[in-house]
Amino acid sequence: MKPLLNERTCSLFRSNWQHTLTYWSVFFSFGLCVAFLGPTILDLRCQTQSTLQEITLVFFSQQFFLFIGSTIGGFFSKTLVSSLSALAVSTLIISVVFAIIPLCHKLLLLAFAMAVSGLAMGIIDTISNLQLVKIYQKDSTVFLQALHFFVGLGALMSPLIADPFLSDTNCVIGNSSINTTSLSHLRNTLAGRQIQNVSNVHLHTEGEVVTNVSYAFWIMALINLPVPIGIFILMYRERLFACGSPSHRLLNGDVLAKKNWGTTGQSEDNGNQKEDPKSHIELFSCCLLGNMHSLPLSFFGIHILGGLVLFFYDGLVGSYTGFVYTYAVAPPLSLPHKTAGYLTCIFWAAITVGRLSAIPLSYRLKPVKLLIINQVGVIVTLLLLLFFSNSSVFLFIGTCCLGLFISSVFPCMLALTEDILEYKGCATTVLVTSAGMGEMLLQVLVGSVMYIHGSFSFLLCGMVFGCMAFIFFILLFFVQQNHKNFTEVLPNNPPVERLEENGIKTCSSAVLNSWDISEWKASIDPEQ
Repeated sequence: MKPLLNERTCSLFRSNWQHTLTYWSVFFSFGLCVAFLGPTILDLRCQTQSTLQEITLVFFSQQFFLFIGSTIGGFFSKTLVSSLSALAVSTLIISVVFAIIPLCHKLLLLAFAMAVSGLAMGIIDTISNLQLVKIYQKDSTVFLQALHFFVGLGALMSPLIADPFLSDTNCVIGNSSINTTSLSHLRNTLAGRQIQNVSNVHLHTEGEVVTNVSYAFWIMALINLPVPIGIFILMYRERLFACGSPSHRLLNGDVLAKKNWGTTGQSEDNGNQKEDPKSHIELFSCCLLGNMHSLPLSFFGIHILGGLVLFFYDGLVGSYTGFVYTYAVAPPLSLPHKTAGYLTCIFWAAITVGRLSAIPLSYRLKPVKLLIINQVGVIVTLLLLLFFSNSSVFLFIGTCCLGLFISSVFPCMLALTEDILEYKGCATTVLVTSAGMGEMLLQVLVGSVMYIHGSFSFLLCGMVFGCMAFIFFILLFFVQQNHKNFTEVLPNNPPVERLEENGIKTCSSAVLNSWDISEWKASIDPEQ
């Protein structure tokens, strides 16, 4: 029976388990922030004594600054100290934001707090994906699947923590009250960030505020607090706090593998070697005008097409979680509000289980095969949902299947794109930013279409997004073939040498696949 992980991968993990667990834990913090706002939004409305139309500003604030954070996150990933410092500050900010949310009695203060948390989430998203790819390179798929599993875990936990403290009745006491069923329906509607659907709903803004949701945020702040503490401990163990010490460069998978195979007789100190001007590669240096003449068009095409695939798939995830409740309670299904409220939880649970099951699958199957299976599964599931659109039972079955198939698209796509580019480009930052943009824009598009054309357009939009993503994936496959042919005929491009990144010369994946240690050492240092 084939082992789950080969010796090289296990050796890499043993050498970097602390860093890997750190990146996994910060994604748990990311997951906590993803899903807490929807269930608690009505209590936050009471706290700020604002209208429903006004409180929806916090959704846009968090989502927009998450996109900004994803864009700038790559600037903090040049060295180990800057990466860990950014992650420590970001996770600490998340705990602080959780703690001060109950103190934000003004809408603008709450929107500002959500903006800060969104910025921290975006930085976490980019750095964690980027550093795992740098460490494990061609073996990164397994670890990226585990990374994104922790997002789903956090997204499942935050609504469960908040649920006991949510108000069952109108938490601003006025001359009249809204019944529990209507409030539950409204909460599920707002969990989808559906601004259009609350325009005709009016709740009290003046009166005595009665809510216990503060305890939920304080509990989440305490649960998240060990994450930044753990990062600071890791930085202390790595001696990154020492004044005047040189900045530790990030070690990629090739150098770490070299350490693991026991390169005796070599006394090179990468931490103290003279710093090369190329060691600080800027976020989008691969796309600077001065470098464009040496890069083929396929290089940029891979970035663009990979970004478009995740643009549509993350937009599909965001729009499905946001509007499946509205689709379920509208005709022809007309499900009870409480029953329809379970659909979002089932979808997130399926995504979490799918990412967990994809960890062993990603070791046994190549990312491209997993992507084909997942994307075909997504399209077939959406087709069946359209065909059985009058069946409430199949809506639950289809929601579960859709979550399972769509769960591992992001990590597989990230690993595939970086592998195609041989870890030379800025694919991780481009893909993470494109995904954030898709989640932000396509939710607005779906909400507008549903508002104009009715609930059935919800599934049609999902089908269009799935088909568009698959078309761009097919185009990516052909562009990848052209890129491969181009790089193979380049002069002075031996398979052993790669780009010097962060001052460390790396070798190709072919070298890492070799089990001949002496041959591998010779490829690193021919003079030895």
